[in-house]
Amino acid sequence: MIKARLFALLQYITPQHALSRAAGALARCRRPWVKNTFIEWFIKRYNVDMSEALEENPRNYGSFNEFFCRPLKPDARPICAEPGAVVCPADGFISQLGDIEAGRIFQAKGQDYSALELLGGDEALAAEFADGHFATIYLSPRHYHRVHMPLAGRLRRMLAIPGDLFSVNTATASQVPRLFARNERAVAVFDTEAGPMALVLVGAMIVAGIDTVWAEDVTPAKRTIATTDYTGNEAIELAAGAEMGRFKLGSTVIVLFPKGKVQWDAAYLAESVTVMGQKLGTVV
Repeated sequence: MIKARLFALLQYITPQHALSRAAGALARCRRPWVKNTFIEWFIKRYNVDMSEALEENPRNYGSFNEFFCRPLKPDARPICAEPGAVVCPADGFISQLGDIEAGRIFQAKGQDYSALELLGGDEALAAEFADGHFATIYLSPRHYHRVHMPLAGRLRRMLAIPGDLFSVNTATASQVPRLFARNERAVAVFDTEAGPMALVLVGAMIVAGIDTVWAEDVTPAKRTIATTDYTGNEAIELAAGAEMGRFKLGSTVIVLFPKGKVQWDAAYLAESVTVMGQKLGTVV
């Protein structure tokens, strides 16, 4: 506990954005001796399974970012085809999941945050998820770092929300109040068979960026919220299990559904392992 508190306190005085920009420059570097050294150290340090990757040879990636966001072989992650299945959006493990109670989302013991703040202060949007359901999935460094659709949906809106860049690991989540609602994040709102669905991709310290399949580098550079509505010819529809975004270095994705629209599988508890494409819950 003391180590966790010290780690969290140090992050308050760390130049979070400068450090993350430096990490981003290193992750984009294409010099062979730099990127190969970094990639090979990372694979060994985090025991990364390259047998699942479409390109198994780490030296064939042009940069660390290309390695980190590597695609998998086509059969590596089968998508659950059960009718009404809500599938896991990412490899990782459950940080928390449950119900949104009185507008609050549980973060860790003694910590929570408001859905309103998470969604950039948009009261109308937050109201759509009042007393709804949430699942928070942490992607550790060793995991596959593309985020996929839990349900088929039509993109309605995206918000790029500025903020801090605290680490999002378990130790920090237990110590930093409102962690996920204060970090930089991208919020994508889709209309689905279960009503609105929000996917919140949370940035973190040394995360080099967040991309979506319709827009690259959506993490805001300025200190204002950027909102984009997708209508008419700009409409984007994605199937269940389709890729919707990716992290350049690890972070967290939060899934929101309205009240009474989904039921999480009882097998999933805090710290349960998630595998992209497996069943996470069911549309009610």
